[in-house]
Amino acid sequence: MKTSRIEVMKFLGQNIDGEIDEYLKDIDTNWQPADFLPESNNPDFTRDIKEIQAQSKELPYDYLAVLVGDIITEEALPTYESWLIDIEGISKAEPQGWSKWIRRWTAEENRHGDLLNKYIYLSGRVNMKQMEITTQHLIADGMELGTARDPYRNFVYTSFQELATNISHRRTASIAKKYDNTILSKICGVIAADELRHAKAYKSFVTKIFELDPSEMMLAFEDMMRKKIVMPAHFMRQQGEKIGQSWSHFSDAAQRLGVYTSMDYTEILESLTKEWKIDSICNLTGAAEKGRDYLMALPARFKKVAERSTIKCSLDYKFNWIY
Repeated sequence: MKTSRIEVMKFLGQNIDGEIDEYLKDIDTNWQPADFLPESNNPDFTRDIKEIQAQSKELPYDYLAVLVGDIITEEALPTYESWLIDIEGISKAEPQGWSKWIRRWTAEENRHGDLLNKYIYLSGRVNMKQMEITTQHLIADGMELGTARDPYRNFVYTSFQELATNISHRRTASIAKKYDNTILSKICGVIAADELRHAKAYKSFVTKIFELDPSEMMLAFEDMMRKKIVMPAHFMRQQGEKIGQSWSHFSDAAQRLGVYTSMDYTEILESLTKEWKIDSICNLTGAAEKGRDYLMALPARFKKVAERSTIKCSLDYKFNWIY
């Protein structure tokens, strides 16, 4: 960890209130899960639940598998907050600066799992205990992202991952709408909007770092793409399974459904190289120049691989989350 990276983080952290005002919403006026769910003291509560169950009845197996996997991912929020707060250049003891950003970001993200969890419970389509066991395993098992405690690598990761979750929730919203599930479509849509806003924030952090420390930021970006971006729930497992055993099957279902594919991975990388203007950054060291060459060539290579990849057919594997 180079001293310059901590100095850059401290410098950027001085204006974190401005970033919060731009990219995060006021808590008192922001949406809450209760805005989208039946009120239990309403005389029509039972009727509203039956409507949710009627709309959810035709959702296909792969869709439910992906939706539940997304919920489990969102519910593992304690892991993500503890990971971010441990980044070099972030003071855990200081209530302002970067730690303030992380707490406010966590507070917004927390609504996602709460809302989806309550909805899927009311739908009657999911074995809640098995889903909860998988969630507890995921939090207990943690994750390994290849970012270490380096802020530059971590902000590359969050920029990529927030764009990926935006795509996933946006596509689940579209599919729900095709099955006339207007409630779920709206729920997934508002969550997708949050994820896009958060992606814009993390991308802006990287843009600012490129302005201050271009060579080290380029090397961090290169390193993360050589390792490949893994999703935060890649250790997902069901009861009685080994760590990560459910993840590949969840990913296959997402690929079959078109919710998140290898081509999406490629297009996110391509969008980031354009967003950060990788081709025109100046004053790079020799190593960083080589890193830039690698990054600029990477989307074309990934596209060829994505075009040749085949979508795995549904196998005998069963998700015990789904009735």
